[in-house]
Formats: sequence, structure tokens, C-alpha cells
Amino acid sequence: MRALRILLIFVVILGGLFVIADRVAVGFAEDEAADRLKTTENLSATPDVSIKGFPFLTQVVGGSLDDIEVGIKDYEAAAGNGDQKIRIDDLQADMKGVEFSGDYSSATASSATGTATIAYDELLKTAKSEPTQVAPGVTASVIGLSDGGNGKIKVTVEATVLGTKLPEPVSVLSSVKVDNGTVRVHADGLPKFGGVDIAENRVRAITDFQQKIDGLPGGIKLDTVQAAPNGVEITVKGSDVRLAG
Repeated sequence: MRALRILLIFVVILGGLFVIADRVAVGFAEDEAADRLKTTENLSATPDVSIKGFPFLTQVVGGSLDDIEVGIKDYEAAAGNGDQKIRIDDLQADMKGVEFSGDYSSATASSATGTATIAYDELLKTAKSEPTQVAPGVTASVIGLSDGGNGKIKVTVEATVLGTKLPEPVSVLSSVKVDNGTVRVHADGLPKFGGVDIAENRVRAITDFQQKIDGLPGGIKLDTVQAAPNGVEITVKGSDVRLAG
């Protein structure tokens, strides 16, 4: 009986040491993965990396990790217009089936899904915020974007007619969608500028706009987009997503 008790104590101690070693190893791996991702994606700050699943060491032996969560603050994606960038806030991605090389220099996830937000002031950079002529004697520009409720964006336009600025800006609710990596904003109706009759295509040249977004981490792509209180919320997805190397 005494020998059995000693054996049980030994097993408990050994199990505790394994858990400690496993958690130390996963912490080190998370830090290393975060540093490599920062370098690979040229990030200004180190991302958050969380390796899920237990035990970690047995996953390493198998050469594959079940689930890795990545968080990136203020990611600057290519805006599809030369050197222009657009800031994406709080990008959270869940990577599944991560295979890594023997020397840990590269890692690729079989699939990835995630969420992020593009603030309205960032998206506003895409709209025509400089006064543009829409008809003889009439200029207009977008001065604000905000949540219009029910998944719509409220586009606020300021207009000048015959040299006089209209006393109140006009607003229109717009739909937003993703089309082949491009965020497209399309007015559901057309605003009126002081009762002046203006061709629809000239008005839409102001109210409607689009933003191409390229170069998301690891090659993930835009999937869906919806207006929300603090900006447009996007979902992303991808396959064979490169985390490092």
C-alpha cells in the first residue's frame, strides 16, 4: 500500500511538471510566432498570438497545431490606389490546422476566419470630400459617414448652389457590400440639392464610392461587410493562409 501511495504521488508530481513544461513551451511558442508574424507582415506592433488546445507538446510532435488565434491592432492594408493605405482596426483571426516546418521557420493554416472594423473616418478618405461640380453652379462633397441603422451607412453631403452653401447638409442611406475584395457603397436614394434637377449619374458620382482592400495578413480576403455604430464591420476568410515564412 505504501509503495502504491508513493507511485501515485510520483505520477501526480510528474503530471504537474508536464503541465508546467507544456505551458512554458506554449508561452515561448506564442512569443516566437508573434515575432515572426510581425516581421513577415511588417507590422508596427507585435500582434497577440494564442495557441489553443492541450497538450501543446504532443501537437508539436505531430507537426500540426489545431487552433491559433491572432489579434492585430491598427493593421494598414493596401488600398488598391498606389501607395495609399487604409487602417483596419482590431483584426481578429482564427487559424485552423496550422502545419509548420521542421525548423519552425514557416507555418500555414489550412483555413482561417476572422472579423475586423474599418472606422468611418478611414472609409471617408475614399469618398469625394473635395467639392465637385455636379451641375452648372452646383458643387457637392461628402462630409461625413455614420451608422444609419439596419446595416446601412448614412452618407452626409454638403452642397453649394450658385455660390451659396445650403443651410443644412443632406443625407442619404446607403447599402454596403463586398465585391471581389472591394467595399462598395451605393445610395438607396438620391439627395436633393436645393431643388435643382441633377442627372442621377452626376449625383452618384458623389454619393457612391468604393474602396479596394488588398494585402491582408497571410492572404486572407474580405468576405462580408455591414455598417455598425463605430464603422463598417467586416468578416474575412481564407485557405492555405501563411502565418510565417
